[in-house]
Amino acid sequence: MLATGVDPASLTGQRLAAWPGEPMTDALPMRLTGALHWLVRGGGAPALAALYPPAAMPDEAVLADVLADLFADPGIDAAISAFLDSPPQTNEVGRTGALMPALLTLVAATGQPLALNELGASAGLNLNLDRFAFDLGGVTAGDPASTVRIAPHWKGPPPPAAALQVVARAGVDIAPLDASDAAVAERLMAFIWADQPDRLTRTEAAIALARAFPPPLAKGDAADWLERSLSLADGVTTVVYHSIAFQYFPPNVQARVMGHLEKLGATATPQRPLAWLRMEMDDPANPAMPAIRLSLWRGAGEEAQLLGHAHAHGRFVEWAG
Repeated sequence: MLATGVDPASLTGQRLAAWPGEPMTDALPMRLTGALHWLVRGGGAPALAALYPPAAMPDEAVLADVLADLFADPGIDAAISAFLDSPPQTNEVGRTGALMPALLTLVAATGQPLALNELGASAGLNLNLDRFAFDLGGVTAGDPASTVRIAPHWKGPPPPAAALQVVARAGVDIAPLDASDAAVAERLMAFIWADQPDRLTRTEAAIALARAFPPPLAKGDAADWLERSLSLADGVTTVVYHSIAFQYFPPNVQARVMGHLEKLGATATPQRPLAWLRMEMDDPANPAMPAIRLSLWRGAGEEAQLLGHAHAHGRFVEWAG
């Protein structure tokens, strides 16, 4: 519908037709749908908003008429065109439902507090995961009073009921987002679709939490950042983690990240362990579902575990433990 709903004579239509990159690689359809949702959320397109959930799916002719009126407005057309400039960037809070049980497993193994280091952290919302409230197969974790509630549908044994303490946290992203900026926060929200109210509510609560507890974020290349800043400390488990991010790193960055972790892991001891936690689409036996993997170095080589699988947005977790 959108392919024919944008007036080719409009500024947006001209940009779409002359797009310099590969449209699917550049997530051009998502940029456009995000722009429309952004307009709806901001009150700038009431006729289009009337067609959004909870309304039923509109008739195509009705939607076509509304879009035609939208792109006939020069101000709206220019705003939509400008929104296309930046690629989609989300910060899926639900993924912590897969990350937290892995951290509990890690704490149960080491008995130490954690220093968190997130790669591809976006707005850093998930750096505050210890401040979320979790129900993980009946095991509770985090802050029970938190407004960010994470309770994935759980299959398998429960994770360890360990007492998790975070003593340091930091993140890096090639284009970090400042959730305290209202415009940035609205752009984040625009890429969560209107028929996903649970995700919208969760993300809004996580943004509010990030404003109260701003996550420390650096702008830069993940490998550069790790090589420059990652170190081990006595009495602390140093954790490097990422979720649905590694696949977007260039191959040379991936290789450098893994090489640096292996090199630093070789210096780890039981008093100063290193852990690498990832939730990524990297399981050839189950390519459609992110795998939850944990590697731990503490003086006897790499201890690697496949802890389970999860939905990409964290709606369910299949835990092997």
